[in-house]
Amino acid sequence: MDNSPIVQHANAEALQSQENTINISMGYYSQSKNIGTSFDARMMQRCLELARKALGCTAPNPMVGAVIVKDGKIVGEGYHPKAGEPHAEVFALREAGENACGATAYVSLEPCNHYGRTPPCSSALIKAGVAKVVVGMVDPNPLVAGGGIAKLRSGGIEVIVGVEEAACRKLNEGFIHRILHRRPLGILKYAMTLDGKIATNTGHSAWITNQEARSVVYQTRVACDAVVIGGNTVRKDNPYLTSHNEFARNPLRVVMSRSLDLPAEAHLWQTEVAPTLVLTSKGANPDFQASLRRRGVEVIELDLLTPDKAMAYFYERGFCNVLWECGGTLAASAIKENAVQKVLAFIAPKIIGGSAAPTPVGDLGFTTMTEALALERVEMRLVGTDCLIEGYLPLNI
Repeated sequence: MDNSPIVQHANAEALQSQENTINISMGYYSQSKNIGTSFDARMMQRCLELARKALGCTAPNPMVGAVIVKDGKIVGEGYHPKAGEPHAEVFALREAGENACGATAYVSLEPCNHYGRTPPCSSALIKAGVAKVVVGMVDPNPLVAGGGIAKLRSGGIEVIVGVEEAACRKLNEGFIHRILHRRPLGILKYAMTLDGKIATNTGHSAWITNQEARSVVYQTRVACDAVVIGGNTVRKDNPYLTSHNEFARNPLRVVMSRSLDLPAEAHLWQTEVAPTLVLTSKGANPDFQASLRRRGVEVIELDLLTPDKAMAYFYERGFCNVLWECGGTLAASAIKENAVQKVLAFIAPKIIGGSAAPTPVGDLGFTTMTEALALERVEMRLVGTDCLIEGYLPLNI
């Protein structure tokens, strides 16, 4: 693969063009934030609320919610629970029964029009006799990409597209990125002090942020398919990397280590709590590999252990969202190899100083401020006394 800046930029432009073409060429690109009525918006928000019930459970599929409304009342609801299970529209139509005839169906993502693991939902909506379908966003999957909407319209159903589109896209940004880029969405999360440190000179880091901020991190883990760290984080922090909620799902915990110079005892080796995967180099420390496998830890050897290769592997496993909670060295590598697209930076109003204290991102090779990566679509909010900055790296880094 050619990773030169020129080729990367060309690829980024081509992918953006692909996404825009899906929306614009079919007339579904939402220029207005006020498509549909206020009632339509409320129903679509209910679709999103239903979709979130399957947070972190649907990969490689998207999260989708559906609502059937007749005479101003909800007569059926549903959401897609996981890949291989019926889609949201099917559950909503089942609950609505005969009331679906002449009703309006709301769905956060365009109904499919192809046979996959389940039959096409567009056919089910036509068969049920719904009069109108309100869609949150067009499905970027080339197997759908406007085809479901076209089928509904050819079946005599009125279709409105783009209601609460931004919120619908946000919910499934990992799925969208997976479809367009053939990689999961990489999210780099870190917590630092006001002076940019993630630990003291001695490596002590518990806790930089407050409990409210840590709770946001735990919820973020619920939404991700995997959370990745390097060997140094295992050695210094001995993290759990769970959702810290016995009723919530845990992501796959992933350790990247070339040498497998890891402690014999660690919270991550307790696989009865949550699954753990170790990615390593070919032939690394076979005795320790065998020890980990006996404890239920999955060990995979890669020909080249890099963030890019790891993300390619995660794509093949069907992941949509991968959370990087690693130290600065691995974070820098992940950024340089385009394994990170989104950043969640928690900043605590604390100062610890220390010329040797670690920072969240290691050497990127930049020598001038003009090379600095400026986040896009930046949002900031207070989480207790801490500040959370959320943004996206430019496509052509």
